[in-house]
Amino acid sequence: MQRELIERLNALIGEGVGKRVLGWKRGEFFYDTEPAILAADQLDELVYDSFCGPNLSKYLIQEMPKLGEGEKIIALIKPCDSYSFNQLCTEHRINKDKVYVIGVGCKGKIDVDKIRARGITGITGIDVDGDALTVHTLYGDEQVNRKEVLLNKCLSCKGKEHRVFDEQIGESEETSTGDDRFDMVKKLEAMSAEERFAFWRGELSKCIRCNACRNVCPACSCVKCVFDNPNTGVQNKAAADDFEENLFHIIRAFHVAGRCTDCGECSRVCPQGIPLHLLNRKFISDIDELYGEYQAGEEVGQRHPVINYTQGDCEPSIVHERGSNA
Repeated sequence: MQRELIERLNALIGEGVGKRVLGWKRGEFFYDTEPAILAADQLDELVYDSFCGPNLSKYLIQEMPKLGEGEKIIALIKPCDSYSFNQLCTEHRINKDKVYVIGVGCKGKIDVDKIRARGITGITGIDVDGDALTVHTLYGDEQVNRKEVLLNKCLSCKGKEHRVFDEQIGESEETSTGDDRFDMVKKLEAMSAEERFAFWRGELSKCIRCNACRNVCPACSCVKCVFDNPNTGVQNKAAADDFEENLFHIIRAFHVAGRCTDCGECSRVCPQGIPLHLLNRKFISDIDELYGEYQAGEEVGQRHPVINYTQGDCEPSIVHERGSNA
């Protein structure tokens, strides 16, 4: 598929569809792929394999001002990324008219840390044959079931259909385990307030304020973040106490409420392994319960329930009563 992609991209550039491509390239290691803007003479650096987990949609924001009249950038978008793409179009952060979207097939992306957790070290390469992974190491080959080492966000796959594309290359596969993605949210809701606080303090105390979650999140697209603004009184790079640790993540969760597509990038990039997506899923769960099921980014132009008033909206007293019984 990678060769097919490169051939098609060369053809599109030759036809004048776009001059640059938003895709992935190899990082320091073969499993360490990273987003990249590639010109025509750089397409041999393009990578598309089982480790291309990063959601590319947000990277289009900074490319919009660089495009001249009638110019387009070609973007490779996985099915799950397409929800974020649509949401950013809805918020006028990217302009679909300036993007030629190639919907690339996805059968789930591999989490190398899950392979390491099996005691497999010295990894030098991986061969994929269906659900069979052959992991080459300095000490010999190991066999692993691909579905057992997928990224956590792939286990809550929203489906194999692209929500936006100009053309598609490659087949997709739904990788959801079938479990309720809100199972952990329900477990947290069933805890006492003291138990929930202890859970989140245990997790958020690990935060080193690297800002990776904020920087990768498609919904965190403010021109200037409140936590970078010295005039807000909350600017800080490293949390001074546990209150500031809580403040950063809770405010960020509130800011993306109704707009989060549940892409899982915040948890994927966290170097401390904090399950930040659970904060967002709590909000998604509440929105679904109080206003009806809603999926951000399903289509361009939709207004999410938090900003779309209807006469059927729940009243504050109902929310208060529900909260008092939780």
